[in-house]
Amino acid sequence: MRIVIAPDKFKGSLTAPEVAERLRAGLLTADPALTVDTVPVADGGEGTLDAALAAGFDRHTVPVSGPTGEPIEAPIAIRGSTAVIEMALASGLAVLPGGVLRAREATSLGTGELIRYALDSGCTSIVLGVGGSANTDGGAGMLTGLGAALLDGAGAALPAGGAALADLAWIDVSNLDPRLATVVFTLASDVDNPLLGPNGAAAVFGPQKGATPDDVAHLGGALARFVEVLEKELGPRAAALAAAPGAGAAGGVGYAALAVLNAERRPGIDVVLELTGLAEKLDGADLVITGEGSLDEQSLGGKTPLGVAMAAGDIPVIAVCGRTTLTHEQVTAAGFKSVYALTDLEPDVGTCIANAGVLLEQVGQNIAASIGVGAGNGGKP
Repeated sequence: MRIVIAPDKFKGSLTAPEVAERLRAGLLTADPALTVDTVPVADGGEGTLDAALAAGFDRHTVPVSGPTGEPIEAPIAIRGSTAVIEMALASGLAVLPGGVLRAREATSLGTGELIRYALDSGCTSIVLGVGGSANTDGGAGMLTGLGAALLDGAGAALPAGGAALADLAWIDVSNLDPRLATVVFTLASDVDNPLLGPNGAAAVFGPQKGATPDDVAHLGGALARFVEVLEKELGPRAAALAAAPGAGAAGGVGYAALAVLNAERRPGIDVVLELTGLAEKLDGADLVITGEGSLDEQSLGGKTPLGVAMAAGDIPVIAVCGRTTLTHEQVTAAGFKSVYALTDLEPDVGTCIANAGVLLEQVGQNIAASIGVGAGNGGKP
């Protein structure tokens, strides 16, 4: 029997590669003759870089500006002429100094610096995996990292961060890296929010980044000013794209990617499944195991487990998770043969998180038992 394990991360506990390896260990403990392939995946946000590296991309570490300007080192994955950037690793909440939220000042500059590194490495296809960002700057920092200048009425460069965009008078794009014109950008994002308004980047995601109600109002106005000035430089298309689905992703980095980098927005899970070559690896599989930390109704909206189940087609799919809130009917409708939750083995969530690896190995053994293997014959009768 050949089994393909294609999980996302268990957030706060294990990376996707770790989840896959623990399940694999459990299955092989039950039956060492099984053929088990691991294909860690992600939905375009956190974990995207891990998925690319597991698929054979090379890891490069790049000195960049962190979300509040401090120097950090951020990874990028490159294979041939394709680069994969996980924005959160350069401009995300997870790399804020001391974890202190800075909604007004946080910048996407480091993401732009990663893109420039990809250009210097000869890449002509760049995937931007967005999610977990610390900034609400409309991607202004990213553009600065690529050569744009954002100036106030006196011709001075604006400070970093979304709040400063309220004083924006002029955007000089004449020094944008000319290589950008030859690059195909993919915005890997499931966020469909526009840049502005009550469903926009500041209103919906600003509070998660530490924005007070006054900050949200200020940032919303600053982003509107950014669009207004960019329209003067690039024309009406720049203004129209502020309303495009995904423009509000990653504090508005989605907007700059669409309006300036001419990126194509695609569902993150679709992009990652292509990068990992999952479809080819499913060929000839007898069973697929997928999963994520929390399997709930959000998972049914295009998250990793559902994407893997759809890719599997007629191959039976088992989902593994830390906990689930789905009903039996929802599980069946999603295409899962069954669901194994760690909370079925250990009801205390904190213990599940702390001991996820050991519990996943037990789940692997339980799955092997449920499908009738364990005699050391690889599932053969």
